[in-house]
Amino acid sequence: MKTPDTSIKLPLISIITVVYNGEKHLEKTIQSVIHQTYKNIEYIIVDGGSTDKTIDIIKKYSSQINYWISEKDKGIYDAMNKGLIAATGDFVWFINAGDLIYENNILEKIFNSSNTISLPFGEGQGGAADVYYGETEEINEDGSVIGMRRLQTSKNLSWKSFAMGMVVCHQSIIIKREVTENYNLEYRYSADIDWIIRALKKSKTILNTNLILSKFQKGGTSRHHIMESLKERFSIMTRHYGFLTTFFNHFIIGTKFFIFIFKNKRF
Repeated sequence: MKTPDTSIKLPLISIITVVYNGEKHLEKTIQSVIHQTYKNIEYIIVDGGSTDKTIDIIKKYSSQINYWISEKDKGIYDAMNKGLIAATGDFVWFINAGDLIYENNILEKIFNSSNTISLPFGEGQGGAADVYYGETEEINEDGSVIGMRRLQTSKNLSWKSFAMGMVVCHQSIIIKREVTENYNLEYRYSADIDWIIRALKKSKTILNTNLILSKFQKGGTSRHHIMESLKERFSIMTRHYGFLTTFFNHFIIGTKFFIFIFKNKRF
């Protein structure tokens, strides 16, 4: 397994990939991570005990993976928690099987000290910002482009922005490790929105990269269990924003959703 280079002064980015029986898509995900031009990456893969050729693919790239494990888990968010526990980086970024980093130089654009997006690492505690976020391009399983994600990111993101829904895709937000907590396993399908909100509440500096950060493969767990996911999201948002605010906002969210479907013939 690969060992992080402690001599590099730029922040260490822990990229975590969660996978289960992902032989069709995992290799492309791995390649999008290991081909990053940014040099200070810790790559972690958490497999849920796959029975297909997933483990063979992981072993093929084991020299470029810092840590991997394969064992049964209690679901995707339990696996993500295992990734967080293993992460030693300054920042964490979840790019799960089937998802891709948008370009090979994305991290270099964000974290290289010569770039105008961020200040040199070391100013403040662990870098210029607590959170970096951007846009998301949606793709099909075959990699073909569907288009940009329906919900565009907020120009100035805060934890309150999520009162209007998942305004930033989970794969397009990079968060300082010290402000993250474990995923709440009470939620089976929508713990990601709760996880991000809690991190944003603890964050002092949240920076919009104005970049497309990831390609998100549609068809995840929440889409296969859409009603259960929506119920969980309503509960999560009620917990953070109150019932009346959440109830009112869902009229707006629902209206925008149906307008988007009508115009674009997709959701």
